[in-house]
Amino acid sequence: MTKQIQQHSPRVTGLRNRLPQNAASGFRNADLLDVLIDFLGLKNDAALGRELQVSAPILSKIRHGSLPVSAAILIRMHEVSRLSIHELRACMGDHRTRFGMPDDEDSN
Repeated sequence: MTKQIQQHSPRVTGLRNRLPQNAASGFRNADLLDVLIDFLGLKNDAALGRELQVSAPILSKIRHGSLPVSAAILIRMHEVSRLSIHELRACMGDHRTRFGMPDDEDSN
């Protein structure tokens, strides 16, 4: 008996056509970083790290989904870019009404 593997077409999820990195939470951290790089007119993650005063390994872990975007980093992104927290959260696919809390419909 052979298993049939279904091939799914890749989803276009962001500016640079990346698949979601953190599938467990559904957040697209890489898209958030890409938006900030483009919005601030920077070249890469290293330049973004200098602007945010965050080390390159931290940004790399955020980009690849092994580290969530912390509240402190989100606030720093807001301070540097002047984008609202709501806009920044939307860039990574976080559309909850309350940060850090599941919506009522999500908890059912």
